[in-house]
Amino acid sequence: MVPTVVRKLQELAGESNVLWKPAHLAVYEYDASLCRATPRAVVFAESAAQIARLVRFFGEEAIPYVARGAGTNLSGGTVLRGGVILELSRMNRILEIDLENQLAVVEPGVQNLAFQNALAPLGYYYAPDPASQKVSTLGGNVGENSGGPHCLKYGVTSNHVLGAEVILPGGEVVWFGGRAADPPGPDLMGLLVGSEGTLGVATKIVVRILRMPESVVTLLAVFRSVEDAGQTVSDIIADGIIPATLEIMDNLVIRAVEESVHAGFPVDAEAVLIIELDGLSDGLDGQARRILELCARNGVVTARRAKDAAERAELWAGRKGAFGAVARLSPCYLVCDGTVPRTALPRALSAVKELSRKYDLLIGNVFHAGDGNLHPLILFDDRDPGQVVRVHEAGAEILRVCAELGGTISGEHGIGAEKLSGMPLVFREADLETMGAVKVAMDPKNLCNPGKLIPPAAVASAAAATD
Repeated sequence: MVPTVVRKLQELAGESNVLWKPAHLAVYEYDASLCRATPRAVVFAESAAQIARLVRFFGEEAIPYVARGAGTNLSGGTVLRGGVILELSRMNRILEIDLENQLAVVEPGVQNLAFQNALAPLGYYYAPDPASQKVSTLGGNVGENSGGPHCLKYGVTSNHVLGAEVILPGGEVVWFGGRAADPPGPDLMGLLVGSEGTLGVATKIVVRILRMPESVVTLLAVFRSVEDAGQTVSDIIADGIIPATLEIMDNLVIRAVEESVHAGFPVDAEAVLIIELDGLSDGLDGQARRILELCARNGVVTARRAKDAAERAELWAGRKGAFGAVARLSPCYLVCDGTVPRTALPRALSAVKELSRKYDLLIGNVFHAGDGNLHPLILFDDRDPGQVVRVHEAGAEILRVCAELGGTISGEHGIGAEKLSGMPLVFREADLETMGAVKVAMDPKNLCNPGKLIPPAAVASAAAATD
């Protein structure tokens, strides 16, 4: 028998747009984290008006919900036990590309790479480029404030989103920001970007687009240790050079990538550093020479410059295929995501090595070194309960190390459900209570992706204070 709630969802969205049988829901029990939870139903939404009607119904029936796109979230942010998933992948249209004002209007289900491919023939690009861009959606990028290799020079998603049409938890359709670069008043877009779907559902997004650079230089430097590569990163920035990207991979990841992608990385290298410069042609060669000098100062083994676009593409295929390639080494892995000051990179990497020994787990490193954003990959077999326990303990300790070194517990993968217990490492109780107060003010019934980003105790405390 079809449950009553499902019948109402079918009424609002169409029978073919609602999934509710166990076999269908199993696909939505997980994202790219280790979290698991079974939803009550999945609704494929197709318009802002339809989502507004659904959200009003959720409020009437006290049904929790979460917006979801490709499900590539890495911290459990898009899994929801007993709630309804608003699946936005069908809202995938590029509504407008305005070259004169250097902006575009997109729906949340547009894939990052599909958007880049639409802009490229016009001589433009969108700067945020997460490694998951082949599948991750712009709505998800907004929710997580995603970065990517080019965030060193160009910033993360919040630096490139101008406005959004949003369905608030009460079902009201509003606009945050707009087409203007500097609207007056509080920065409501700043509040929305990175809120991990806890404050509303974005149904249209206005983004900034950039002209493609005149010239690009890509270098590959090979080092005897990850620490030497990390020190080189600090030296480059300290020298006043801001490359577009500074990416590091260690030997474990290099070997997996070469078996999978054949990108041309030396499999006996302890670490490689991918350095990319872009901008006007004048001056780039001089910067490249200076970077090679700094590499030599830190004991570089070899260094080479990509000779053409094809070789550059091979190097980046290796870097962006790293997470997938690691599956060759182990049935499962946990992606940690923490950030430290650049000068603390060598200490952070040494600490990760020590934790690998302490917990008897292989840990590979591939990360955005330019902004100190670490992504240790802890390899394990989830059929071994003991390994699962050790993985969670090691992941928590890596985040603690990042916090103690003056960093934070997420650079771009979010907090979701997986890192809630780590929030006190970087926020005072008063900070968390303020976040809870914002959540309660915008979502008084706590239905919009509850149990994510903000510790439940902080939300409960804020709710009690308003009673």
